[in-house]
Amino acid sequence: MDEIQKTLLEQVADLHAVPEGAYNIRANGQTAGRNTTANIDIISKEDGTGIDIRIKPGTKHESVHIPVVLSQSGLTEMVYNDFYIGEDADVVIVAGCGIDNCGVQDSEHDGIHRFFIGKNAKVKYIEKHYGSGDGEGKRILNPGTEITMEEGSYMEMESTQIKGVDSTMRTTKADLADGAKLVIRERLLTHGHQSAVSKFDVNLNGVDSSANVISRSVARDESYQQFISTINGNAKCAGHTECDAIIMDNARISAVPELTANNPDAALIHEAAIGKIAGEQIIKLMTLGLTEEEAEGQIVNGFLK
Repeated sequence: MDEIQKTLLEQVADLHAVPEGAYNIRANGQTAGRNTTANIDIISKEDGTGIDIRIKPGTKHESVHIPVVLSQSGLTEMVYNDFYIGEDADVVIVAGCGIDNCGVQDSEHDGIHRFFIGKNAKVKYIEKHYGSGDGEGKRILNPGTEITMEEGSYMEMESTQIKGVDSTMRTTKADLADGAKLVIRERLLTHGHQSAVSKFDVNLNGVDSSANVISRSVARDESYQQFISTINGNAKCAGHTECDAIIMDNARISAVPELTANNPDAALIHEAAIGKIAGEQIIKLMTLGLTEEEAEGQIVNGFLK
């Protein structure tokens, strides 16, 4: 891998060297490295559209890294990655995509990640998206996540996009069985003329299932964001969705939370807040010696942590 690709790997997967455990690294549409373990197998799909990751029941304290990097202008790809997590497993999965585009053609990565989480299994899923390069071609990322959770399972999903992605459509769909719990935390920053749409669709089908969907975002310059979150309570369950956004300059933000209770014991809550940085916050930091620009940066960084 060249230095640009290595830098992208650092940004999206915090990798400074070959990771321990199982991994599959994809660069410019090709497999750049793969490793399996006794408990985690990675298999290429026969039609070449992606990979299957199979984690044995009872696997504990292991990780899987599956980052994607693109440094070739004009490259467009679509991949399907399926995760089969066995009963009682407890694993960390690190994904994400970085695009460096220094050319005039658009570069695009679209990916569908499907999770099948067994009974009482626990998954922490970390997904980062990043764009760089000074070319006129756009950096386009459209990640899709589909989650099926069996009884008593738990999934924590961290989704981050902080820099350089010109256009993104982020979709997440989940179906939860009895006692399953899903926690989603999204962090998003747009600037320039970028656009970002996040759609969440969660079905709480099982008794005592629960979901907590939280998005924090900052829109700057002329950028646009849309947050759509739908939670359907189909049993005795608990659901919460929250969108907090800072709007700056000439940006636009739309928040559309939707709750549907199809059971009298479904407890559902939504919160949405959009506003600019309070002037007194900036003034307070400026009294400590920061410039106005530095003060704004500190507030934004703290908000997105």
